[in-house]
Amino acid sequence: MRMRPPVSRFFSPMGVFPWLAPLAALLLALLPPRASAWPVDLWVPLEVGKERFHKLSVVDWVEVEDPSIATAEVLEGSNELLLTGVKPGRTLLLLYAEGKFAVWRLVVGAPGRLPEPEPSKEQLAAARKACPGLKASEGSERSLTAEVKDARCREALRTLLKTDAYLARELELTFELPLLQEQLAVLAPTLKGLGLSASFHGAGVVLEGTTTPEGHRRALWELFRQSVGRVPLEDRVTVQRPEPPDAGTSADAGR
Repeated sequence: MRMRPPVSRFFSPMGVFPWLAPLAALLLALLPPRASAWPVDLWVPLEVGKERFHKLSVVDWVEVEDPSIATAEVLEGSNELLLTGVKPGRTLLLLYAEGKFAVWRLVVGAPGRLPEPEPSKEQLAAARKACPGLKASEGSERSLTAEVKDARCREALRTLLKTDAYLARELELTFELPLLQEQLAVLAPTLKGLGLSASFHGAGVVLEGTTTPEGHRRALWELFRQSVGRVPLEDRVTVQRPEPPDAGTSADAGR
């Protein structure tokens, strides 16, 4: 009998469009550990030169994929996130806390103009063709359900889920185990170069090894970019931080 670990639907308070809810209600959901993957958790519109605040329940650090488009800063002494649009474009934001992470899409429009989600009809049609039995609904209650049985279906879904078509909470995917193993195989060379490895324990992924803070962040980005759907993540990575310079030695050196 073939194992088919389910990738459960991911519900989150941040899985709503920001223009439909107060910013204070957009909390970084830190529920059971998840390996983030396409699609994003939240779609956030910004304007060039305008700031936007989001209150998070908890956060260790954030990183913007392309800071020339938008910047993100956690305000000191709080869990408040400050987002600022720099120039029109689209980029991603990685948020991490207590062994869990999420990814938001930041879309920056021209001054005085909030951007709208881009349509994805062609990508959805291609996914329907590649994934027999795929069920998708659009509109105010979007959802997508599919069984991922081969690489063609997985790649069609990855192309679709890179668009604004769906958020993570709107998916319910079921994978054949070999397809999940293939996803890890694609990641293996990059992770090995960072001193890390990923393996399946049951239906979950364990990320382990020792690396720098930069290596850890790169590994999380790769987990997101190369994968479709979510499986439980256990982050066992040991992050080696550079030791602060010895105060006495620094003082002596300055004499």
